[in-house]
Amino acid sequence: DGFILTERLGSGTYATVYKAYAKKDTREVVAIKCVAKKSLNKASVENLLTEIEILKGIRHPHIVQLKDFQWDSDNIYLIMEFCAGGDLSRFIHTRRILPEKVARVFMQQLASALQFLHERNISHLDLKPQNILLSSLEKPHLKLADFGFAQHMSPWDEKHVLRGSPLYMAPEMVCQRQYDARVDLWSVGVILYEALFGQPPFASRSFLELEEKIRSNRVIELPLRPPLSRDCRDLLQRLLERDPSRRISFQDFFAHPWVDLEHMPSGESLARASALVVEAVKKDQEGDAATALSLYCKALDFFVPALHYEVDAQRKEAIKAKVGQYVSRAEELKAIVSSSNKALLRQGTSARDLLREMARDKPRLLAALEVASAAMAKEEEANGEQDALDLYQHSLGELLLLLAAEPPGRRRELLHTEVQNLMARAEYLKEQVKMRESRWEGETLDKEGLSESVRSSCTLQ
Repeated sequence: DGFILTERLGSGTYATVYKAYAKKDTREVVAIKCVAKKSLNKASVENLLTEIEILKGIRHPHIVQLKDFQWDSDNIYLIMEFCAGGDLSRFIHTRRILPEKVARVFMQQLASALQFLHERNISHLDLKPQNILLSSLEKPHLKLADFGFAQHMSPWDEKHVLRGSPLYMAPEMVCQRQYDARVDLWSVGVILYEALFGQPPFASRSFLELEEKIRSNRVIELPLRPPLSRDCRDLLQRLLERDPSRRISFQDFFAHPWVDLEHMPSGESLARASALVVEAVKKDQEGDAATALSLYCKALDFFVPALHYEVDAQRKEAIKAKVGQYVSRAEELKAIVSSSNKALLRQGTSARDLLREMARDKPRLLAALEVASAAMAKEEEANGEQDALDLYQHSLGELLLLLAAEPPGRRRELLHTEVQNLMARAEYLKEQVKMRESRWEGETLDKEGLSESVRSSCTLQ
């Protein structure tokens, strides 16, 4: 009652979904899921009741909204939010593969929905591109849908029931072993793999071939093309871990630097950026260049999502103007801090040489100091920041252990000073590398129309 059904959008095991609009003045467009009562067995009824129970209590920007439900003698009707962009499967296949930056935005939105569900002990259990809808094709936002298999499941609940679609199903579920909420993380990995490489990792010609691949113990190897960032590859490998006890945890997934939920565009982005700028200006006025630079860079990392989130053209232009000012100051501070840090390292040359002399009977200490020297040399190379940071971190890992075991004396004092200098440099580099790999590169900034100086604002020269 109250709706006119138009085109059929799709059908599943026991339901058909139609586009419809309200007869009322609003003419609101909705999707109506029609379930024929005669097609329902006991399990189907339970699934439908679960879907209604879960969805009616959920309001989240990346989960399809259940607006109402009705029934008559023949059917049960779920009146849902309409998503004009189709599903993620069609979106991927019409484009063959998605660029990493697009996949990352989608993954943030999916992770946001899963975090919301996880906090309420809800597992989806049938995550696949066909169950992820797009709000529109012009400016698509993911909407997680189809909760027919979803369960209220604490992380330690264990089930044996086979649920979901085999291509996206975790190995422990296919092999009918005990499983828990972590099966959703495997499915996320398969979805991300398909978005980046065009097909799921276990794409097969038959179910037997698929089952054999899933039951195998072989590590899933990632294709070399297209090239992906280090963080993206790390996340994929940790999601697609066959052993659920070694698979990435939900907390680590939500906090992973590639997912980076902290910097996901939201209504809070601008307020967080502004608060950091206030602190940056204060430290700048106090003459604390290093802390001011760090705060400016952190603020800029929130301004990009704020620009993505803002829809008002005037407000967007005002934000861009402010960003330009902060970028200019960050560039000036970066030159000051970089020069100061390098000067500190140069001043420590004689002490470093003396420490090397005193470490001749300690091969492990000598080797760690050589790695630190290699890091300093790598810094001088063009685009050598990440390699330099890796070397600094490797060296510091060794030096901190050796410092803890070193007895009191002159060598310990020199080693302590060297560790402090290297840690300061590594922290600075870490911040710069993070900014270089952030949204201040590539398509994101091009779309926002920001200048080249913004793009390189917080990368190490």
